[in-house]
Amino acid sequence: MQHDTMKNILVLFTGGTIGSTAAAGTIDISGGTPFKLLQLFQQQTPNHQDIHFTTRQPLQILSENLAPPAWKILIAALEAEHIEQFDGVIITHGTDTLAYTAAVLNFYFNSLNVPMLLVSSDYPLDDSRANGLANFGCAVEFILQKIQSGVFVPYRNQQQQKTLVHKASRLTCSPQLTGDFYSVQGNYFIEFENNCFSNLPVSTPTDEEINTLTSPAISARFCSRILMIKPYPGLDYSFFNLELVDAVLHDLYHSGTACTSTQWGENHSLLSFIKRCNDKNIPVYLAPAMQSSDAYQSTRALLDLGAEMIWNMSIESAYIKLMLAYGNFNDKQQILTYLNQDSAGEHI
Repeated sequence: MQHDTMKNILVLFTGGTIGSTAAAGTIDISGGTPFKLLQLFQQQTPNHQDIHFTTRQPLQILSENLAPPAWKILIAALEAEHIEQFDGVIITHGTDTLAYTAAVLNFYFNSLNVPMLLVSSDYPLDDSRANGLANFGCAVEFILQKIQSGVFVPYRNQQQQKTLVHKASRLTCSPQLTGDFYSVQGNYFIEFENNCFSNLPVSTPTDEEINTLTSPAISARFCSRILMIKPYPGLDYSFFNLELVDAVLHDLYHSGTACTSTQWGENHSLLSFIKRCNDKNIPVYLAPAMQSSDAYQSTRALLDLGAEMIWNMSIESAYIKLMLAYGNFNDKQQILTYLNQDSAGEHI
C-alpha cells in the first residue's frame, strides 16, 4: 500500500522482552535493543521512507516489575509530547502486565483522536520465534491506513499466521504457560495479514460517536488500596488484613461464582467475608460475569448481601477502573456511575 505524505509516528520504549536480549541464559533489558526494533523494521520495509519516527524512552523495565507509579510516568511522557499532533502512537511493552497497561491507557485516553497501539514480543528480537517485529509492523500499518482512533493491541500468536488486533479494554492476560493473547470471549477487533486488514466490525463507530462515550474527566490517580482476590478451592479469607483496604475486587470462576458455602468453615465462605467487609464499611466488587436473566444461586446470594457486580467486563479492566474510580472520586454514587458506564468500549 502506497502512502503519499510523510507520516509522523511517536514511539515510546518502556522495556519488556521486546527491549531485551538473551545472554548467558538470562533475558534482561538492554539499552540499544529498543532501537534495534526500528532498524529491523526499516530493513524489512525499505519502501516506508515516508515515515518519521519520534522516539522516547520514559521507562526501561521488565513489565513484571511494573507498578502504578510507572503508569503515571508513561502518561506524563505521552502528554508532554502532545500526542494528537502525531498520526499515531506506538508503545513497546512487556507481555506480563500488558493487559493492565492497555486498560490504563484505554480509560485515561478514552477520547483520543489518533490510534495508540501497544506492541510486545513473546521472545527477544534476536530469537527467530519472536513476533515483536510482526506486531510492530501491524501497528505501523494500522496507523498508516487510518483504521480507527483509540487504544489497541496487535498481537500474533505462535501458531497463527494472522496478527489479531485487540481493543485495549478487552485484552486479557495470557493463559498459563503460553505467550499468546486473546480478547474476552474471543471478540477481537480485526485481523491483519499480508499488509491488509480484514473482518472489520460491521458498523465501526466514527470518532464523533466514540467521543460521545467519554466518561467524567479523570486524573492519573490510581488508588493503591484496592485488594484483588482470586478464588481457589480452600481459599481462607482469615489471611486478609483489611486495615488499609478501601475496596475489594473479588475475581470469580468462569460461571460468575465463588464459594458461598460454610460447609468447610466460615473462613472459606465469601459470604462470611462480605459480612466482615460490611462491618468495616469496605465495599466488595465482583468480576467478571456476564449479565443475564439467570444466575447461579451462589451469585444471587453474594449480590443479596450487598456485593456490587461489575458486569460484562474483564477482570483486568475492572481492576484498573476501580483504581481510577477510587483515585478520582469520593462519592459512592460517582464511583458506581463511573464503573457502570461504558466509557471506552470495555463492556462486552
